[in-house]
Amino acid sequence: MWRLLNIMNKMKIINRTIYTERILPFVGKGIIKVLTGQRRVGKSCILQQLITDIQAKNPDANIVFINLEFEEFRPIKTETDLFDYLKDKFISNKDNYLFIDEVQDIVGFEHVLRSLQSKNTCDIFVTGSNAKMLSSELSTYLAGRYIEFHIHSLNYSEFLVFHKLLDTNQSLMLYLTYGGLPYLSMFSLTDEYVYEYLRNVYSTILLRDVVQRENIRNVDFLETLLLYVADNVGNLFSASNISKYLKSQRTEINTNQVINYLRLLSNAYIINKVGRVDVNGLKKFEIGEKYFFEDIGLRNCHVGFSLQRDIHKLIENAVFLHLQGLQYEVFVGKKDNLEIDFVAVKQGKRIYVQATYLLADENTQKREFGNLSSIQDNYPKYVVSLDEFYRQSDNEGIKHIHLREFLMKMSLD
Repeated sequence: MWRLLNIMNKMKIINRTIYTERILPFVGKGIIKVLTGQRRVGKSCILQQLITDIQAKNPDANIVFINLEFEEFRPIKTETDLFDYLKDKFISNKDNYLFIDEVQDIVGFEHVLRSLQSKNTCDIFVTGSNAKMLSSELSTYLAGRYIEFHIHSLNYSEFLVFHKLLDTNQSLMLYLTYGGLPYLSMFSLTDEYVYEYLRNVYSTILLRDVVQRENIRNVDFLETLLLYVADNVGNLFSASNISKYLKSQRTEINTNQVINYLRLLSNAYIINKVGRVDVNGLKKFEIGEKYFFEDIGLRNCHVGFSLQRDIHKLIENAVFLHLQGLQYEVFVGKKDNLEIDFVAVKQGKRIYVQATYLLADENTQKREFGNLSSIQDNYPKYVVSLDEFYRQSDNEGIKHIHLREFLMKMSLD
């Protein structure tokens, strides 16, 4: 525990209140707090902030922290190892809190958590970097006993705080180029330093959370597939289309293998699958979806970044991440033969968003505004672009907004 505190104290911890304020109301409520998300998005630092907040209110609290990336905790590989380690760590006359970082690396961890939670031994917080942990281990053994908080990389407003930047177009381009991994605040924002770090993170996620965990043998195909997804961010496509493309590249992979590999990449939170729905009734379509990267910088470090070629992809990816960070369930919309870039749903309410680079001509304006005006309801509708001069909102309530302003909004109702 003290080693963690010493390491964290050397780094200036910036409180990501968008998450801590969601989690703190559940402290001491007898429910397991599970923080999920891609590696290096700052889950450990959020745990540290929670520990700080708990200790501020309860100085006598007994904190037990296990970080499986520290050498002293590597012998903890199974539920038996974990039980043995914890057997003398809790104090009977104190409030006990257990924090485990990257809990999915312990085989059978769910049995330990269920036992501790059932006996009310301690208040439990864990992090995990694989969605399969939720869909299998946790949901099977801990149904109704845990609550999930999905942690993302920095949103644009957090990016400005971490890097001590003003909200300018230059800052926005830095965000669209390098993404939002928190540790980047330790570097100068230049390609030489940032991309070297991002490539290492990219390799770690791919090898540890996909290749090793899932026993992948065809690593070359996995990397080729991820490159294809990176180059087609925001495009509608299907597994069969990817399979045809790979065959054109003399790579023989069937559709089921493509679907499985995409699922594994999504489980590791590298990419996000966004399904398509009919706007009229939110009926889901079985085919045709989009994929977006969990962190824009990880996408760019591997395929490069060209303003002319990629800016529209990155704008759309940034809009998706912002909607997801605001806890919307996000879909691609279809209205008759028209596409709506995003239909975002939360608590029974919707917003609609069209994302584009510039409203450069009348045809583009008709497409972006016309697609939204075809939707006959009163939910908020946005056209998001990089235009410096806004088109005035029309009588149908469609708002034209700069990407910077959109990304700074913490409420879109």
